[in-house]
Amino acid sequence: MTEKHPARANDSLFARAGRALGWSFASTAASKLSTLVIGIVLARLLGPHAFGTFAVATVALLALLSFNELGVSLAIVRWPDDPRAVVPTVATISVAASALMCGVCYVAAPAFSAAMGDPSATPVVRVLGLSVLVSGLSAGPVALLQREFRQDRKMIGDQVGSWTAALVSIACAVGGMGAMSLAVGQLLGSLVSAALFAAFAPAGLRFGFNPAKAGALLRFGLPLAGSSIVVFAVSHTDKLVVGAVLGPVPLGFYVLAANVANWPNSMFSLPVRSVAPALLARLQRNRPVMRSAFLSFGALLAAVTVPACAVLAAGSGPLVDLVYGPVWHASAAVLAWLALVTVVRVLFELLYDYFVVLANTRVVFTVQLLWFAALVPGLYFGARWGGPAGAAAAQLVVAVLVVAPIYLVELRRTGVGTLAFLGRLAPAFAAGAGVAAVGGLAAAFISADLVALLVCGVAGAAALGPLLYRMRGTVTSLRGLRADDEEEAASVTFVAAAPA
Repeated sequence: MTEKHPARANDSLFARAGRALGWSFASTAASKLSTLVIGIVLARLLGPHAFGTFAVATVALLALLSFNELGVSLAIVRWPDDPRAVVPTVATISVAASALMCGVCYVAAPAFSAAMGDPSATPVVRVLGLSVLVSGLSAGPVALLQREFRQDRKMIGDQVGSWTAALVSIACAVGGMGAMSLAVGQLLGSLVSAALFAAFAPAGLRFGFNPAKAGALLRFGLPLAGSSIVVFAVSHTDKLVVGAVLGPVPLGFYVLAANVANWPNSMFSLPVRSVAPALLARLQRNRPVMRSAFLSFGALLAAVTVPACAVLAAGSGPLVDLVYGPVWHASAAVLAWLALVTVVRVLFELLYDYFVVLANTRVVFTVQLLWFAALVPGLYFGARWGGPAGAAAAQLVVAVLVVAPIYLVELRRTGVGTLAFLGRLAPAFAAGAGVAAVGGLAAAFISADLVALLVCGVAGAAALGPLLYRMRGTVTSLRGLRADDEEEAASVTFVAAAPA
């Protein structure tokens, strides 16, 4: 029998995960830097009302995307055997369900747009709804690329699609198409990305149907799809409430602030989430090592996210006025709150992924359901009391006072103590408080927006440098993680995600 070399196998596994994380971060950084400039151009071309109209359509799209493929594509990442055996069945289920959702979107678009206070959004909703079918086509190939840590190929698909969407949107906006320009660009960009994902994926895009495998896939995916609906509701109810209560123009201000506040999440959380679940899943047979990796991911996310969000919160006024123009000034107060919400959401998303890997859908579903139940009245009264900024403030209150305690209790039941978790986050939050204090003083007493923003940025960089230097030991610990060997780590038992 050939002797195995666990260290060498592990080095291969974690080296691949590290390269995937690097490519994922590079893809996200390139995408955000490009879309930042393009978003500024579109905001100045279209104005708050068109952004509000597009936001109405985007909410409908994201609602359908939250469960359009019934959660089966994620099973590819966790499948214990060769995933190519289930790819045809995943493709069939995903496309069939997505086609059904696309039809529902077309029929329901007028009623949805009217309920959101903007009946003119109906054609935009219908065009954007076609992206649901495109998403169904690409769900399997994207999951395969994620499983194989091929974020380099995914980066190409993302970037080409993103640039296609942006350039088409700008051309249409210059041509006077208004909010429809964003919908057309999004649809064409998603088509280009889907074609590239299908070409790059190891098994491509193939259709078929195996009843036995379909049963296992649906037992895994349906609970997650149900949870995803609630996750969507928690993530996007704010836009639904602001649009329904305040109308499209305040919604436009809110959406711009939400997009800016989401920068740290897109830059740091999404790349980690594209790698962390697959890596944690391969450590399931060594729970102490898995918990250690989870804490390390949390510390890293906090170290890079908290200072960035502190800069956005403290410098929201100068940032909005300088970059987007005085017409968007109302977004600044919203951004100050939503930047803080982003910090909490980034950590909650890591917790969500951790419990998904543990197949503990009871926690995933319960937390999201309670969050939603507390969020709806909070958003309504917050919007009535303080407009878009009041709704943003309500989000932070609910997240900190309702959701965080539940997650901490459930985390302790998995063997991760509250003090251990919070202790890994404490340095980042202390640094963030210092950044917020310096940035707030600069925004209040420096009249030149550019100078005030530079002071905020310097404060953030000054906090980030020592944090990253301090985290070098955490990075080393992640690189030094050991499973028994790559072959064994990859053979984790496939557990249907039934409530625990």
